[in-house]
Amino acid sequence: MNTSPLPASIASLPKAELHLHLEGSIQPATVCALTARHGIILSEDEVRRRYTYRDFTGFIDAFKWVTSFVREPQDFALIARDLCEHLLLQGVVYAEVTLSVGVMLLRKQKPEANFEAILRATEPFEKHGLRLNWIFDAARQFGADAAMEVANAAHRCGSKSIVAFGIGGDEMSIATGEFIPVYDQASNYGMHLLMHAGEVGGPDKICEAVELLGVERVGHGIAAAQDPALMELLAERKIPLEICPTSNICTGALAKQLGRKEATLADHPLPQFLRNDVPVTLSTDDPAMFHTTLLAEYENAARMGLDEKALSQLVAMSFDHAFLTSKEKRALRQTAGSSLERH
Repeated sequence: MNTSPLPASIASLPKAELHLHLEGSIQPATVCALTARHGIILSEDEVRRRYTYRDFTGFIDAFKWVTSFVREPQDFALIARDLCEHLLLQGVVYAEVTLSVGVMLLRKQKPEANFEAILRATEPFEKHGLRLNWIFDAARQFGADAAMEVANAAHRCGSKSIVAFGIGGDEMSIATGEFIPVYDQASNYGMHLLMHAGEVGGPDKICEAVELLGVERVGHGIAAAQDPALMELLAERKIPLEICPTSNICTGALAKQLGRKEATLADHPLPQFLRNDVPVTLSTDDPAMFHTTLLAEYENAARMGLDEKALSQLVAMSFDHAFLTSKEKRALRQTAGSSLERH
């Protein structure tokens, strides 16, 4: 018996995902395979215990822990293949995947070698109907000079599949204005611009990302719900928020925004954003670490009261706001539709 609140018509639609961290997608079994490569034996239950947190700091600690085992190009190839297999199971035909290049550089790895291994690992999945593009991501708390190195690494890689530059990490750590030269350089390199903002920070962090850095999408941005003028600005400029409901619950970000100890899906501002015509895309963020999938996030949206029409609009917006040309978007949807009909 199917108890999912998600209409079958929505579940079967080809989907795109735009806010997805490769390193946050490492399933417990894959973590165990990685650690075994490096002489450390762990059980999947031990990994699952590590993937449990009560606040954003706890999540960051777990992220540091799991990424400490992704050390060599072959490790990146393994987790990239694993991600592709899971995305296909979710009906995803296009994803923009974020790579923590700032962490690679901090650990004295070579992003070019890691990225080449990732591309070789993921290319075979294109014939199965999955296309990936990539976002090179810096960690805000590492500073502007380190962020510039990430932008430069993306330029050195010289791949058309690197479509954007972004910054994640601790949004309360360093003033937004310090990153203006970095974003100017990334733009000069031809990359689209992103930033995590308004996840645990206030609406001002979103305003700064938009006005000072010229970002084209905002990672999370749930703080915008507190500021009607900001929601109006986002709607007017068609700047989408990359919404990840389960992540916002698991990290305590939503509870922090609401000034509570805990928050539930019923408290999430996704329906409010849609009522105010704020563009949104639905994503998993770190699916393995938050024990979620893209289909589960659509189920969550249905539980928030979104009807079939609104859910269909959510699916469409993830394609609409992808960093693809209009021609590429049309071709992707047509190919995906034909593939579904054959199955």
